[in-house]
This record gives sequence, C-alpha cells and structure tokens, in this order.
Amino acid sequence: MIYLDHSRVDAFLDEKSWKRFSPRVVAAHKTLTLGSGAGSEWLGWRRILQEPNDALLEEISRTASFIRAKADVLLCIGIGGSYLGARAIIEALSPNFPISSEEQEDMSSTTPEIIFVGHHLSGAYMRELLVYLEGRSVCAVVVSKSGTTLEPAIAFRFVRQWMESRFDDTAQRIIIITDPESGALNAFADEKDYPRFVIPRDIGGRFSVLSPAGLLPIAAAGVDILSLFYGAVAMLSELAESEGNMALSYAGIRHYLLNEGYTTEVLAHFEPRLSGVASWWQQLFAESEGKNHNGIFPSIAAYSTDLHSIGQYLQDGRRDLFETFLIVKDEEVVTIPPDPGNLDGLNYLSGQSISAVNESAFLGTSRAHEEGGVPNMTLSMDVLSEENLGRCIYFFQHAVSVGGYLLGVNPFVQPGVEAYKAEMFSLLGRP
Repeated sequence: MIYLDHSRVDAFLDEKSWKRFSPRVVAAHKTLTLGSGAGSEWLGWRRILQEPNDALLEEISRTASFIRAKADVLLCIGIGGSYLGARAIIEALSPNFPISSEEQEDMSSTTPEIIFVGHHLSGAYMRELLVYLEGRSVCAVVVSKSGTTLEPAIAFRFVRQWMESRFDDTAQRIIIITDPESGALNAFADEKDYPRFVIPRDIGGRFSVLSPAGLLPIAAAGVDILSLFYGAVAMLSELAESEGNMALSYAGIRHYLLNEGYTTEVLAHFEPRLSGVASWWQQLFAESEGKNHNGIFPSIAAYSTDLHSIGQYLQDGRRDLFETFLIVKDEEVVTIPPDPGNLDGLNYLSGQSISAVNESAFLGTSRAHEEGGVPNMTLSMDVLSEENLGRCIYFFQHAVSVGGYLLGVNPFVQPGVEAYKAEMFSLLGRP
C-alpha cells in the first residue's frame, strides 16, 4: 500500500482559503475522469488499466522469456518516456550490485544485464559500449513512436550494424516497440522482419511505462509485470472518487502552495534504488505542467547524501520551495556492530539497524525543514514491491493530470521540447 501524509503542510494552509479552493480540485478531477478536458485524446494510459489486456501481458512475458534465454545483455534504446519508466522500475527492484553467474545458476531463470542506450549524444559512451559488448550475446529493444528521434535513432544505427555483423539471427534479437502504423521503425520491422509491439496512439511517452514500451524491458529484467500492472489498476479504482482521494490532496496542495509563492518542489528519497523513480517523476511533472511560463519546477534530491550538499540551502535558503519525501517503510535489517575501542563514538548505535538510523534521518529532516519554513509531504510505501510501484505510477499520473488542469494547461503535450529540436536540426542542416 501507499500513503500520503501532509501533516507538515497543514500549518502553511489557510483553512478558509483551502475550503474555497477545494472545489476547483474536485472539478479538475472530474475533467480528467470524464475525459472532457484538453488533451482528452491522450488518456490511453487510463484506458489500458480500465480494460486490461491479459493476452498482451502474456505475449510480453513470453518475449521477455525469449530475451532472458537468448541474451547476456539487453540494450534498451530510447529517450525520455521511452526509457525512464522502465529504468525506474528495473533499478528499484534490482540488486544494487551485479549477481554473479554462480548465484544466477541457483535462480529459476537468469536475467540479462540491462543497458540503456540512446538517451544522450556521447560519442565516448557509444565507442566504449560497442567494445564492452564484444563476445556477449546481445538483444535490443528499440522504443520510439516516430523512429526518427535523433538520439535513439543514431544509437539504433550503430547497434543495428554492430549486431548484423556479428549475429546470423539479428532479426530475432531486435524487438521494435512503436506506433501502430506509421514511423520509421515500422519500415525497419517490415524490411527486416523484426518482432514488434505497439504503443497505442492515445498514450504519450511519459505516460507509457505500463504499455509495452515499459513492460517488455521490465519483464526482461525478471520483474513481475502482472503485479506491477494490477497495482496500477487497483490505484485507478481507489482514486475514482474525489472523497478521500490522495492524488487530489497532493495535486491540490501543490497548486495551493504555488499560488502562495512556492515555485519549486523537491522530490527527496532516502533509498538509492529510488533514484530512477525520482527521474521519471521529474520528467512527468516537468513536461506536463511547465507551460505558458507557469508551473512548479520539479527538482530531485537523494538523501541523506544531498543533505551534505544542498542541505544548507534547503534549511536556510529562499523560502520558495517545498518537499515531497518518497519513503519505503520496510527495509532490510542490517545491524550496526559494536566496536571495543569506540574511537568513532558510535557504540550508542550498536544493535540498531541502518534502516532505523535512516528513518531518524528522514524524521529529523522533515521536522527541521518544516520548522525552517519548508512545507513537506510524505508519500510512503510499506514495502518496495511491484504492486506498490504500480500504485505509485498511477498516483503520480493522476495527480499531474489534475495539476495540469488546475494550471489551465494541456498536461499531455510538450510543445517546448520541439523548440530545441528545430534549432538543432537547423544547425545540422537536415533536409
């Protein structure tokens, strides 16, 4: 389960103003659920949860099993929403360090090393990648609706040619995930006979993690996609009504604080494996709300690490920001040992778990920041699991859509992204 605690924001809310504001939040929620707002043609991310396609989920699982049996390395080629969601879930549910071949032999099935490609334009990265892949069995999943987005298209050209020169069965090893009909990747799939999956036309990139675009790489990494998907289905049902709706509380508080001059939100976590989830959240909120010179700037922080860098600013800097903590309650118990010399003075912690210390760091931070004038909320997961991550995905997708409507913008388009592309292609001399 996931829970939202906004008690450390309540002191910053004027009760009368909040009561006057609340009907607007409910109205934005109805606009979303009735499909009557701007961008309603992009609500496929809700439709796929309302009408689950178990046959598709099974097909994705079968293809993932093929990849796991075939590949030492899976290259996931994509940028933005075409890779951030998959990376978020895979990193959250994978070990912090690689599993040895001996350990993998003891598991029911092996999983390939997952490498993300095509999300930047570093020549050094590409050169080193191709050297690293030598001697390995490689599969690739290419995710792009158009097939011509520059960064992944360049990466795919390199990877495709490298694979064709080394494998006789490259046509089985490259899986395309793209638009139902149009786009360059469909042309490749037709010519090369690549297997393909479809991203529904009514699902935009940053909302696509629970479509084949995210689910195939996630399944190839050994994650239970049924639990992930149906966790989101459960959250969709729980957030159907406005009464007691956590996503509306989150969206409403964010917009209220923006109107009070809090223009930056920091999503902070205390678990390294949640870094990818934070990056996915950042793209989701930045591209959905940042329009018409308005919106909250979404920033991310990894605590307690960043408390030793930007912590000073958070505590004593400009009071134009607020925080949302993303917390996992149930963590592995690793007990701090005693030390006879106690030279570090830490024997008072002997017998306590690192998780308990981390919990104190979180509570101390949230209290100190509230007292320092930083409103903060906490979204907690009782355990880091597929189901809870599915719930978390839908929670944020619902909240950001409501937030966009509160701002008066279309949450499902990203016209600003096209501006840099136009200037870049002009400089490159694209015909």
